[in-house]
Order: sequence, then structure tokens, then C-alpha cells
Amino acid sequence: GVSSFNQFIHELSVDSDASSSSVEFSSDGEESDIHPASPLSQSSRISRDSSSSSKRNRTWIYYWIRFIVSWILFPVKFLFRLPLDLYTALKTWKGRGNPRSITTHSPRRLQSLRDHFVQRATDRRRGVVEDLHVAFEIFIEHAFEVAHKASRCLLSPGETFRRVNRWFSSNEASVPTSELANSDPSPVERKTTAIVSPLNTDARTCEDVITELGYPYEAIRVVTGDGYVLLLERIPRRDSRKVVFLQHGILDSSMGWVSNGVVGSPAFAAFDQGYDVFLGNFRGLVSRDHVDKNISSRMYWSYSINEHGTEDIPAMIEKIHEIKTRELDSDHHQPYKICAVCHSLGGAAILIYLITRRVEEKPHRLSRVILLSPAGFHHDSGFVFTAVEYLFLFTAPVLSRILPAFYIPTRFFRMLLNKLARDFHNLPAVGGLVQTLMSYFVGGDSSNWVGVLGLPHYNMNGMPGVSFRVALHLTQMKHSKKFAMFDYGSPAANAEVYGLPEPLDLGDYYGFIDVPVDLVAGRKDKVIKPSMVRKHYRLMKDAGVEVTYSEFEYAHLDFTFSHREELLSYVMSRLLLVVGPPSKQRKNNNNKIKPLKLKVKEEAV
Repeated sequence: GVSSFNQFIHELSVDSDASSSSVEFSSDGEESDIHPASPLSQSSRISRDSSSSSKRNRTWIYYWIRFIVSWILFPVKFLFRLPLDLYTALKTWKGRGNPRSITTHSPRRLQSLRDHFVQRATDRRRGVVEDLHVAFEIFIEHAFEVAHKASRCLLSPGETFRRVNRWFSSNEASVPTSELANSDPSPVERKTTAIVSPLNTDARTCEDVITELGYPYEAIRVVTGDGYVLLLERIPRRDSRKVVFLQHGILDSSMGWVSNGVVGSPAFAAFDQGYDVFLGNFRGLVSRDHVDKNISSRMYWSYSINEHGTEDIPAMIEKIHEIKTRELDSDHHQPYKICAVCHSLGGAAILIYLITRRVEEKPHRLSRVILLSPAGFHHDSGFVFTAVEYLFLFTAPVLSRILPAFYIPTRFFRMLLNKLARDFHNLPAVGGLVQTLMSYFVGGDSSNWVGVLGLPHYNMNGMPGVSFRVALHLTQMKHSKKFAMFDYGSPAANAEVYGLPEPLDLGDYYGFIDVPVDLVAGRKDKVIKPSMVRKHYRLMKDAGVEVTYSEFEYAHLDFTFSHREELLSYVMSRLLLVVGPPSKQRKNNNNKIKPLKLKVKEEAV
């Protein structure tokens, strides 16, 4: 069958042909005023009019009979055949279109259709409203089809027996096909098995997006020190000595770096400039990928932002180092230069990574860091965030026992959210209302929240979630007005992890950062305001870090989910500043700081 868009274009073209033929007929009629018609043509016209009138009467009577019978049968069919009808409806919808010849029509009309429906043509999903509309239409049609087939089975028992016999003897379908360059153009039947996707959701992955656009792709399995299995994705340039590592933020994935296509995506822009591109993914997918296949939900979600910076990023960076050292086959201890571009929560995690690796006297292997609206400081926020802060802190002791994470646990509800996002696009009034409500909830941030919900990584197979401890960690940062490690709730528990009764204030350790840092803020960003990014800048500047600060007219999600040529140009210009071999890291001579422990003991948890 054809797609709904192609079928719609075909129906419009048929209507266009019909209207053009009617115009041609009327023009013939005008000519007949100049040249009177013969008696034969007049009598034939009268007979045609009378026959068409009788056909219209019969059609009208048939229409009313169908209408009355359909409403009589509707309650019964709805109660007893709804599941089967919905499945059959979706299956029938795939095969409704039959290829027919399309005559020529106006190029202007086709161009207007292409301009108006270009988004609809490239979208692969239907929303809930569309599904219900299609199901209701085909339900009425199917009711009459069932009655027709039932009567046929009763009147033709022999044919019914043969059909039942075919159903039990073979599960394959005969599909007429034809091959290109075949001497005999007539279709030939062959056996095949039809694959139907009844849910009609867009479940594309980052791999699908990259390969569809013609770029190479590689998936790398990374196992962290505490057993979490991460997906490190790559757009490989194996002979390149320039590497860029892209790390997403909260409730996001690597899809954010490629969602704007070839022209507007940072990942493709870096690859086109000769970089070997690696896309990191934090732990926190509902698939709960772990080396322990029997791990409980509570144990899986038992992590904070600490683990993002001390487990996830070190595992991915070390994997990149292993791969590049093997591919370049060089005697140099690090024959490549790696730059990190991080957004939101990814920015806070990379700062934790830099500081903890320096404190533990381990190499971090980074040459430059570009932070797009980094998390860490959050006390300058709107009323809604403040209200959520106090409510969350008040209910945290109870919620921590019953709610390990914030995510959608079942495939059905994840599929429903995916389809509702499609409805938000198809129904502008509803989409505008949801956009307004979400903007108010996040303090007036003008990001395209509805558009982000429609991204393929918010699908029923793998949807990012937020652990309770990550949410609590962010709340602790906002309440304390510090960029600090996770507070385990008591001096004894903190001392077990950090060697100190209080969690580390990372702002006091910015002096350990020995690579250039570029901070970028959005003037329209109400999630992480520019004042909070400037606080990072002031602390780094006072600590002697080589740091720059820039602002753009962006909201929070515009850094990844919007096509911003100005931002891409800025990021690429900062990456190009990394020249020469990687600088050697300064020796840590501060003996007052106890090295951090990367693993939390079970008693502290």
C-alpha cells in the first residue's frame, strides 16, 4: 500500500483531474452555443441526464440505508468486536491504496502541496486522534464487509471450505510483484510474509538517523566500574587525530546532537570538519542495561550526578583513549587531542570528572571543554522551581522509599506519550496550549518543548528517565546555593564516601582545572539563567582557569534541538583553537585533600 500522504496527494490529483475535465466540458458547452448541437446529441444528452439522475437516487437511498444500519449495529459491534476491528483496521489501512494511473495536473498545485505537507510527508507517525479517526471510519466499513462475507459464506459453503483449508495449510501470502527490466511486465505471484507495524510509532534510533543521512556509524559497548552498560556511539574518522566528545543533558540522549539533520547538528558539523565524533549516553534508560541482568529497579536507579561524573564519563573517555591509541598505532602516550562539548547536566558531570581525576592524580585526557548552559548553580530561578524545591525536600524522606526514579515504566504508556506528541503537532491549538503550560512550568523558558517530545528517542522501546537521587542532588544544589557533590544525609555517611563530614564544594576546587573552558549561556534560558553560568565564570576566573564567557539569544533547549548556525560557528571556532600536542597536567601537590572514593559502600547507600 501507499502512505497516507501519497494517497492524499493522489486523491487531490484525481479531484484536480475531475475539476479540469468539468471545465473542459463547460467550455464545450460554450462552443455549442455558437455551433448548435444536432438532435442526436441532444437526445443522447437527455438520456445521460435521466440515467445519472436515477443513479443519484439509488445512491442516495443506499446511503441512508447504510447510515441507519450502521448506527443500529454500532453499540453491538463496539462491545464485541472492538479489539479485532482495531487490529484489522490498522492492517487494512496499510493495504487500502492500489496503484492507479495519475494524469498530469497543474505544477503550481503540486508545488503548493509539497510546501504545505513537507512536514507531514517526512513524519512516520500517527497521533491518537488520527488512529481513532481511521479506526472509526474503517470500523463502519468493516461492519458491512463482515455482513457481506457472512452471507457469502452461507451461500457458498464450498468456497468457504477451500478458504479455511488454505488458512490452515499456509501462513504465507501471495503478493503480485513485478521486477524492473523484466521482459514480461505482468506481475508474478511469489510467497512473502508481510511485516506490519500496527502501532505506527517512530522508534528510530541515533544509528538510524546517522546512517539514513549517509554518515558512517559505530556502536561501542562500555561497562562502568559499577556494572552499568552504556552505549557510546561514534561517527568514525579512524585516521583523524582530532576527537570531539559530545555529552547530552538531563532527560536526553545522543539523539539531541543529530536531531537537526546535516546542516544544523553539531555532530555532523564536527565530522565534516575532520573530527572523529563520539556521542556519549548516560545511564538512566528504562531498559536498565546492566551486567547484572537480575538487578532490581531500586538498585539500578540508586545513583546521583556523582556517578555521572565519576563512573560514566571516565569509562567512556578511557574507551575512546583505548580505541584511538589502537587505531593510530603511535608510540606517543596520547596521539590525539580530545575536546568535550557538553550541555546542561553533561556540563556539571564533566566538571566533576575533571576535578576528581585531578584530585586522584589520574589523567583526564581532555584538551578543551565547551559547556553549553552547564548545570551546577541553580538558586537564581523562578517561583515554580522554588516551590518544587521546598516541596521535594519536604517529601523526599517518604518519596525515596516508594519512588526510585521518574520515568514511564510500561511500553503502552510510553507509546501513548509518543502518539500524543504527534497529536500536539497535528492539532496546533492543543500543541500551543501544551507549549504554553510547559513554558510556565519551567519559568517562562521559550524552548520548543512540544517539538522535543516528538523526537524519536521518546519512544516506547527506550525512553530516558531521571533517578530520584539525581533530582534530589539538583534540589540540594539549589537549596545550598553551591555546586557540591551529593549529600548522603549524615556526617558519618559523607565521611564514608568523601573522607569529610560535608560533601565537597566543587567550586572551591576549580583551581584544579588545567584546560581551557568556554562557557556559553542563553539570554532566554529560564532553566539555567545566565547569572548562574556567570557564577561558574567568576569562580574559574578567580581560580586562575583559562576561561571565556559568551551569551546568545537562546532558550535552554536551543543549544541542541534548534538549528543555530551562529552557535555551530562559535563551537567550531573554539575547537579549532586546540593546536599542538596535549599539554601535560600539573602535578597535584595538595596533600590536605583526601582522594575521592569512586565506589559508595552499601551501608552509606
